[in-house]
Amino acid sequence: MKLYGITPEEGFKEYIETNFQNEYSEAILEDWLEKNPHGIIEDGSLLIIGRQVVTNLGGFIDLLALDKQGNLAVIELKRGRTPRDTITQALEYASFGEELDYEQLEGIFRTYINDESASLVQYHKEYFQLDVNEAVGFNKDQRMIIVGQKITPEIRQTATFLRRKNVRVTCVEFTFFETEEKLRLLSSEIVVGKEPGKPSRIMSSSQKLVSEEQFMDSLDEYGKPVFGALLQFAKSNDLPIHWGTKGFSLNVDFDGVHVAVCFGYPPHSVFKQSIYTALLGRGGLLSKINAPDTVPHDILSDAKKTGLFQPAGNELKCLINRPFSEDEIGKIVSWCKNSVDVIRSYGLRE
Repeated sequence: MKLYGITPEEGFKEYIETNFQNEYSEAILEDWLEKNPHGIIEDGSLLIIGRQVVTNLGGFIDLLALDKQGNLAVIELKRGRTPRDTITQALEYASFGEELDYEQLEGIFRTYINDESASLVQYHKEYFQLDVNEAVGFNKDQRMIIVGQKITPEIRQTATFLRRKNVRVTCVEFTFFETEEKLRLLSSEIVVGKEPGKPSRIMSSSQKLVSEEQFMDSLDEYGKPVFGALLQFAKSNDLPIHWGTKGFSLNVDFDGVHVAVCFGYPPHSVFKQSIYTALLGRGGLLSKINAPDTVPHDILSDAKKTGLFQPAGNELKCLINRPFSEDEIGKIVSWCKNSVDVIRSYGLRE
């Protein structure tokens, strides 16, 4: 494949194709794919839920993802392996992925984003902007995506054969170009698979955690006063803050056991700039506190009464997309304080 730029004199100037491994490690290509999952497949974006995921046989899946329908995608870089090894490994990883149930997928995802209380269902719904009533069945099918600078004829032939047998395989070639001025270009082409429309413990590498300073810097003029007040309230009352890859959770401490009350997210996250309650999910109040089932619903009812929260699945969210008055900020902090007091009044489950 050749790529040309058009000069001011309307002439063609060829960009030089560069062997990716000459200048960059394939870990960088993996980074690019992780940060730009919309560029991997032709039929839509992918939600990355894990990186370097450890399988039951000790292998490492480069990237693990879900598509809009909730199907699992195993993304493998060809690296320096032989065509036979590349196909075998992709099949091995897909067979491993087929056995994963929802709880295991959510566990991988929570490790990946460093948030033990995150809901994969809710995150997936927000990421793909699904209707609130649109149900998704997770991991009903699996697909393999093989990525490389060169997809060999052997891999193409085998992948095409597998597709004829209804095994979902996609092969993507990435070509790297660089100009004399060091402008970098990356092109991709799907060469196979233009789509028509339980192990005991799974491990994944984690993204970097955000700091309070980075989080506050990422907020817009609407979010800074709201989250500034909420974080100050947490500090004044010795409430643990767990920083994730995008935002944070505010917790109540029971002798080292932390119970999440709410989450805070910045503008560039899937959840937009918002506060989410964290009362009904795994890791929240119901799973850890010795309280009647009515308690979290009462707390959610109090949040609704502020007029600032709206339904978000089983929880509530407060979108911070406009200026909040001091009175409104006070209502959020007051709701948080009352929720903390209620949670503290009950002991931990035995």
